[in-house]
Parts: sequence; structure tokens; C-alpha cells
Amino acid sequence: MGFVIATVNMKGGVGKTTLTVNLATCLARNHRKRVLVVDLDTQISATLSLMVPQDFAKSRRTNRTLSRLIAKVINPKNQTRLTIKDIIVSHICQIEGLDLLPGDIELYDEYLVSEMLHEQAVIETETHFGEIWNRFEVLLIKTVLEPVINDYDFILLDCAPGYNLLTRSGIVASDFYLLPARPEPLSIVGIQLLERRITKLKESHKYNGMLNLKLLGIAFILSGGNLLGRYYNQVMKRVNDDFTPDQLFNTRIPMDVNVAKAIDCFQPVVLASPNCSGARAFTKLTEEFLEKLESLKTTTA
Repeated sequence: MGFVIATVNMKGGVGKTTLTVNLATCLARNHRKRVLVVDLDTQISATLSLMVPQDFAKSRRTNRTLSRLIAKVINPKNQTRLTIKDIIVSHICQIEGLDLLPGDIELYDEYLVSEMLHEQAVIETETHFGEIWNRFEVLLIKTVLEPVINDYDFILLDCAPGYNLLTRSGIVASDFYLLPARPEPLSIVGIQLLERRITKLKESHKYNGMLNLKLLGIAFILSGGNLLGRYYNQVMKRVNDDFTPDQLFNTRIPMDVNVAKAIDCFQPVVLASPNCSGARAFTKLTEEFLEKLESLKTTTA
């Protein structure tokens, strides 16, 4: 069974998608791993970092996006014959072993979710509504991924910033989580908020086996401007005070314009500009990722 890993931070613009798609590409191309990227963000940044807009538009016209699978979980009576294997795009970017479950700009209808959960509460009169909601959080993403969990070494979830239903369900479904961050004060606030939220989430799901969720590491993607010089040492001191060395990636992704330019090519930078400093850093970070995972597996064995 593959590992499910959520890439998450409460703050946007910290490099979640950049980390997810480049890590996934390096795992598949350099280490021959079977990797599935799942885009849980309605901004569809991961989707458009791995496939051109024309191909995404075709997937959306034919209802071959994550939204179709979520709709089926919300309403099991949905008669769609499409399965997750029909919707996954294989050999994305022509990389063997790298697959994508495309996201969508509209992933689910909040009204339909509320209506479905209300109906459940009416039927299960002795069950507290909070328990019904928690059960749905646990099942949503797990149900979507269950048919393919054994087909991959890694399933990487690119979560939306904030704390919406899909982000929570993605975290609950994961074995580990990655925390991308920038050495800036607001990014650190995002880390602190996430750690508090995960602590509460573990408590609310303590009977669902979620206590095994572990932080795989914080990966710093450096930003430019005066903020970096002014706050870098201050921010890094706070991080070093709050986290142990094994919870931090030693590899830092440097400032590199090629990382941003790769988005225009609808490819990760490790493919668009493989020899640039950013791509080399992601390659090294992937090696460190595998070392950390092996160390955690050994520790918990």
C-alpha cells in the first residue's frame, strides 16, 4: 500500500504546489517510483503545472476531474460509470510512473454536502451531528483514493490554503504531511496555525486511527525582496526553537526565476530547466525526502 502525503500550509503562496509537482516528478523520473498527484485546490495550480490548459479543458468537458468522484461520495446514488482509474491521467509530462488526478474549479457543492449530512442526522437520531460530520471527513478523500491506493508508492495531495473540508479530509486520509514555508513572518504564522489545527483534528478523530499522522518535514522555499534579509535570521530562530532538526529539511529551495517561468511551460522546473539551481535543489530535496521517510519507517517499525 502506498503512502498518502498531504502538502499543506494555512497560508497561500508559500510554494505548496511547486513542492508537490517537483517532488512527484523527481520521485517518478529519478527514483522509478509510482506517483499520483491529486489536486485538492480549486485554483487547479497542480493540474496546470502538469498539463496544458487545452488538455484540462477536455478533461473538464468530459467530466473527468476529481469533482465527479467527490459527487459520487456525496451522493452514492449517482449513476456515473466513471471510476478513478478512468479519470486519472497517466504518464503525465511523458514521465512513466507519474500520474495526475485533475482538480476542478468547482469541486463540490457545499449546499449538497449540508443537505446530505442533515438527512443522515435525521435518520441517525441518536448520533450527534458532530460525529456524522467527522465520519464524512474521514471517508471523503479516503473513499476516492481507496481503489488505487495499492497502485502507487506515493499519493501526493496538493491541499488548498486555509482549512476547508477537502483540506481537512485530505489531512485525515494521509500518513504524513509536508509543510512548505517561506522564511517570512506570515508564513510562520501559517505553520503555527496548521499545527494547532492538526492537534485539534487528531483529537476529534482519535477513534478513527488518525493519531498515526506525522510531520515529514518543513521545506523552505526562499522568497526575495527586503523581507528575506530583514527577517530571515529572526524567523529561522523561531523555527529552530519550535521544531527538532529531524523535522526540518536541510535542503532549501533557492530564489530562482526559472521556478516561476516553468509555470508558463505547464511543467515542473525539474523538467523545464533541469540544470538551474532551483531544479537541482528539488532533486536534492527529493533524496532527503526518501531518507527521512526511511528513517521514520525504521523508527516506527
